[in-house]
Amino acid sequence: MRRQTILFIVLIVCVLSARAEDSIKVSAADLQALMQRVERLEQKADHPNKLGDSAKVQRDNVQSTKERRHGRFTIGGYGEVTAKHCFYSNNYLRYGKNPEKYKNDHYGEFDLPHVVIYLGYDFGKGWSVGTEIEFEHGGTESAVEIEEEEGGEYEAEIERGGEVALEQFWLQKAFNRYAILRAGMQVIPVGGLNAHHEPTEFFSVYRNEGEFTIIPSTWHEVALTFMGSTKNGWHYQAMFLPGLDSDRFNRKNWVKPGAGSPYEFKLANVFAGAARVDYTGVKGLRLSLSGYCGNSFRNTLSKTNAELDASAYKDVKGTVTIGAFDFAYKGYGLVARGTLLYGHLSDAAAITQYNIAMRKGSVSSKQWVASDALAAGIEVGYDFFSLSRTLREKQQQFFLFGRYDYYDSMFRYDNRPTDMYAWCGRHRAAVGINYFPIKQIGVKAEFSYGILKPGTRADGTKGKIYNDEPQIAIGIVYAGFYQL
Repeated sequence: MRRQTILFIVLIVCVLSARAEDSIKVSAADLQALMQRVERLEQKADHPNKLGDSAKVQRDNVQSTKERRHGRFTIGGYGEVTAKHCFYSNNYLRYGKNPEKYKNDHYGEFDLPHVVIYLGYDFGKGWSVGTEIEFEHGGTESAVEIEEEEGGEYEAEIERGGEVALEQFWLQKAFNRYAILRAGMQVIPVGGLNAHHEPTEFFSVYRNEGEFTIIPSTWHEVALTFMGSTKNGWHYQAMFLPGLDSDRFNRKNWVKPGAGSPYEFKLANVFAGAARVDYTGVKGLRLSLSGYCGNSFRNTLSKTNAELDASAYKDVKGTVTIGAFDFAYKGYGLVARGTLLYGHLSDAAAITQYNIAMRKGSVSSKQWVASDALAAGIEVGYDFFSLSRTLREKQQQFFLFGRYDYYDSMFRYDNRPTDMYAWCGRHRAAVGINYFPIKQIGVKAEFSYGILKPGTRADGTKGKIYNDEPQIAIGIVYAGFYQL
């Protein structure tokens, strides 16, 4: 009907024009061309997407990462708005000789832990690029902190060179599903948290404390990666990257501070490798193994290689070895996730001695570092909205969850006469809720209780030394990736 109406109007115009000007003629060829033009317009009218119907395009593209349609341009990201009240002290001496002094202290925080913007583009023929810019704590990566090792002195800390953290920038060539090469700044997927760090992928308001404490998170380095997947559910990655920097290892965070660089470049005097294998061949289940191995000691600017070779540290390598198993299960309203991660640092005592002797103002925290660190955690949640057909159809979810963590950044260390760092190991239990009005947005609330590991008292007896650490926290989170 639309086609006949358009033709009728055009013919009337032509006739009127012909009467006005006898010189204008409408031939059969002209009519045929006109009909073809009208047919093309009609086809576009029947398919508003091709005309750029923004409302429909937006509806089609508001999907999760696993559901997104094929497109060349990818935009997305994730973010967290959080608040907490801690029923314990944040004084830098709370783990000192008189922890009882701070027993009744408490404090609160509002924060934007992570705000990330992702942009990617598929050039075709297997070539693509991905970029991710992260703002931590609502600003740049510089902050003023109270330095525990220097009498509570205020110091400006720079976690990485530059004012904005470029978390990812990589170029990728996909030859087929089995063979993909990626080069550039990218996430090192060791452990469950680094591989799945979006806030909709864990129940807690904040990232789980164990992995987040002892290894970098989100761990990103300039690396060369070979990866791929098979049709029966196997996914694999192998990475070549610069080693960690042992100058910045410490007691509280083990090797975590050794990633990235405080300079305008990444030191690469030593190298490392990382790998990850995932199996997703069973519906709803993911099983994963990941690991990292590389030297760390000579990634320093404090001494030259010649000076180290001529010193007592000539044979020190500081090899960091990390192994992790993590899993996730989703089905029948139940979600369960867990991680077990163990790390070893060779020559830990020598590295401690070297770091403590570094001059004031160096990048080192001049602290003891452990030879071994451990983190284990598991969380289980049930979606009570899955019991309602109406709420399932609306894709809303309401989880009641529980979580347990145990971690120790000083699990084993050498040449210390007493257990001075018992506060570095703790149990943490949490219960809470997650409400998702839509898949990409969640509201979280939890109560957690940290129980610090017993240690050695001043009189030499073993027992509880430090105060427990209860807290309540709430958060609003977002994560979404859309293809245009």
